[in-house]
Amino acid sequence: MVGLVTSAASRASEGRSFGEEGARLTYGSYLRLPELLNQQRPASEPPAHDELLFITIHQVYELWFQQLLHELEAVRAAMFDGRAWQARALLSRVHSIERVLVGQVEVLETMTPQDFLAFRSRLAPASGFQSVQFREVEFLSGAKDPDFLARFTALTDAERARLERRLTEPTLWDAFLHLLRGRGLATDSDEAITASLLTVARDRDTHGDAWDLAEALVEHDANAWLWRSRHVVMVERQIGTKSGTGGSSGGPYLRGRLPLRYYPLLWELRDHL
Repeated sequence: MVGLVTSAASRASEGRSFGEEGARLTYGSYLRLPELLNQQRPASEPPAHDELLFITIHQVYELWFQQLLHELEAVRAAMFDGRAWQARALLSRVHSIERVLVGQVEVLETMTPQDFLAFRSRLAPASGFQSVQFREVEFLSGAKDPDFLARFTALTDAERARLERRLTEPTLWDAFLHLLRGRGLATDSDEAITASLLTVARDRDTHGDAWDLAEALVEHDANAWLWRSRHVVMVERQIGTKSGTGGSSGGPYLRGRLPLRYYPLLWELRDHL
């Protein structure tokens, strides 16, 4: 017994806190579960069964958007530092997250149009159109849209400052071009960039990591298109051609966003190979 007590005291003195030894941190306290699980607050009265699902899905989206921004900023930094391999590795994680985002639409589609209409009117004028983090992902990826700040007047000062910062800072495309210039490849015009990309594509012994990185950017772009496409079909399935709760045209607005490409020159490169 004395040996056991001595051993326990020794472990405590070493600062160990595994399992129940230290009782300093728990699963719930580390993840702040009481606070987290208190954030899903339906607004409908009487309560609509599917409103909890709707809130949960969209809060999870925002958590993933936060993680995407974290990873994409690291991708950009790696490219500016010439570390193509690290940027490529981080983009693999981005792709995995994006596949989760697309898959979550299927969960939302278990809600019927009637179930959604039971609480939809309580959402106005809120709308997914107002997701600042989603716009940050687009701006950082390369699709900057200054007009969004003018169209969305309900931005807080902090949200507007974040988007204005994204509009002025380099994009992933800027970082990729910087990486190409570091290899002595020209990027001063679209024609020069295309010629440099052809050099990369045709000499993978020398530029294999840059080619893999370019393809990873294309996959990031393609995943964004898949999400937009899946999202618009879900919206049309739920509300048809009704206007969005935030005042947009709803499905037609979302369909108008489908042609958006972050890296058009990487797509056009296929025509020249």
